[in-house]
Amino acid sequence: MPFERRDMSEADRDGIMRKAKDAGFWLLDVPEAFGGQGLGLAGMSVFWHEISRTTAVPARDHSLFGPVPGPILLSLTGAQKQHYLDPVLKGNKRTCFAQTEPDAGADPASMRTRAVRTGADYVINGTKRFITDADKADFAQVMAVTDPAKGARGGISCFLVDMDTPGVTITAKHQTMMGDAPCEIVFDNVQISADNRVGEEGQGFANAQRWLSEGRIRHGARACGVAERCLDMALDYTKHRKTFGEPLSEKQGVQWILADCFTELHATKLMVRDAAAKLDAGEDARAETYMVKVYGDEMGFRVADRCLQLHGGIGLTTALPLEKLWRDQRSFMITEGPTEVLRTALAKLILRGAA
Repeated sequence: MPFERRDMSEADRDGIMRKAKDAGFWLLDVPEAFGGQGLGLAGMSVFWHEISRTTAVPARDHSLFGPVPGPILLSLTGAQKQHYLDPVLKGNKRTCFAQTEPDAGADPASMRTRAVRTGADYVINGTKRFITDADKADFAQVMAVTDPAKGARGGISCFLVDMDTPGVTITAKHQTMMGDAPCEIVFDNVQISADNRVGEEGQGFANAQRWLSEGRIRHGARACGVAERCLDMALDYTKHRKTFGEPLSEKQGVQWILADCFTELHATKLMVRDAAAKLDAGEDARAETYMVKVYGDEMGFRVADRCLQLHGGIGLTTALPLEKLWRDQRSFMITEGPTEVLRTALAKLILRGAA
């Protein structure tokens, strides 16, 4: 599919969603109690792996297979559930997750967005950047500092903020090399009821980390799908492409590249399965999820890069999906936790003996 810098049209989106429903790929990871299929991370990792083999489905739009409420919305009860979770699951509302800031991306504990309690309300001020689908969302799950002294250890809370609330403004859309355009949101004296806080004050960061842990499994699974597709293409191409009188596949240098790709892909599959099983069992799998994202994202890009190289000039064209897989996979080494930051987090766990 040739690459175009455009958003998916609503008609395209609706068509894919209808096909997903008809095929039974709908609300896969939503608990059965909420009308979903209740698939755990072990099952979802297989799904993410398979859909990541294609460029026909946007790399980041997981809502094509049903709303993605995430751990935060699934924890809602009472009026919050009726006003936010239920409409999302029915497809009547869309949401976005607003945590990243201009100076607090890889280091969310440094976020500056503040939510100050004023009687029965909170007043929110701050800026969020690179927020996916903010321009399409009906409400945002906003992470904000409620106790600067505690920081990430009990000082960050989560709030549900309707996007049409006075003071909420989308000020920019950042066109990326992957073809999407995440937004910048400014909160200027945004007043909301304390009833819009999720859970107790200070619990927001912990809830967000559970979501990010699941996301790291998705990163690893996606990397497997990308690497597998690229390797399949490289195997086929090198068997048929002849240089200097013989197929590329007969050259030892090419064979070693293919062997390395296959080995690294296999290792990542095992890492994904291990981490997913531990999270499904309710175990502390922080170290495993850090490793899955770091090793998986870098492996996916390495394999895509090697396979693109083996294709030569044709690999650089939009006639093949290699360049799109290559660009998307490169981006995942930065988003949702740069690999350098996760290496540091992993090292701290190892040094404490907590891994």
